[in-house]
Amino acid sequence: MLKFKTQQKVFEIGGVKIGGQPGEQPTVLIGSIFYHGHKIVINEKTGEFDKEKAERLIKLQEEFSDKTGNPSMLDVVASTKEAMEKYIDFVASATDRPFLIDSPSFEINIAGVKYAKEIGLENRIIYNSLTLESKPEEFEALKEHKVESAVILTYGRGVMTSQARVKALKEILPKAEAAGITKLLIDTFVIDIPSLSMACRAMLDIKRELGLPCGCGSHNAVATWSGLKERMGPQAVKSSSVAVNVAPVIWGANFILYGPIEDCEYIFPAVAAINISYKYLNRTKEQLEL
Repeated sequence: MLKFKTQQKVFEIGGVKIGGQPGEQPTVLIGSIFYHGHKIVINEKTGEFDKEKAERLIKLQEEFSDKTGNPSMLDVVASTKEAMEKYIDFVASATDRPFLIDSPSFEINIAGVKYAKEIGLENRIIYNSLTLESKPEEFEALKEHKVESAVILTYGRGVMTSQARVKALKEILPKAEAAGITKLLIDTFVIDIPSLSMACRAMLDIKRELGLPCGCGSHNAVATWSGLKERMGPQAVKSSSVAVNVAPVIWGANFILYGPIEDCEYIFPAVAAINISYKYLNRTKEQLEL
């Protein structure tokens, strides 16, 4: 439906292409694993988890990735250095696809980067994420470890509008580039239902001006929707999750952090439907130019 006049960048990370014009590349779908409260995790601090269930979930996501043609990645979430290393070891053996290193603590994230590099996985990792709150030592550590790929999260104190998201990106961008980050994925951030539309608008503005691959963690819109299940029934959670994850794809998102990996069986077919529709429209040359 959309075509940007600005040349759209395409990056290859661990064999997966991400970016470009809407419909040029299938949307990359990223499922979260080992997140806080994930039932397969036995002990968050030590990184104990049910390996059989974890492998089953990873294979399920890959199965739907193969069926739909949408590339898949994992968002590996850990709260301690010990857990991060265990999760990285497991993920590296369970799949050959790229993965995001994700922790609330940048020290743990950097420890994960260092460990991944030590075992030869530097080409498969994406640092998640850099924000307005990121300190100089975080950028310095990324430069030291020669990290190429990172998510820039346009979140910060007081950042609410789409214009503020674009402004935040422009503040972070020079620091990331100076740190040697050459493959930038822009997350225009979703924290609730109202912020979803702002994230989509910011994504349009960024792609139109800078041509960088954009997406968001749109599942957060449902995760923070208080009372949804009580008011509309348990079935509303899955249907709403599909809706919020598809919405940015309609507006040209290059990647989606779709939430719990368990939801892959719902999300992949829904996103694939939009991608297929775009592919046919591209053949007619009837896109709306921005």
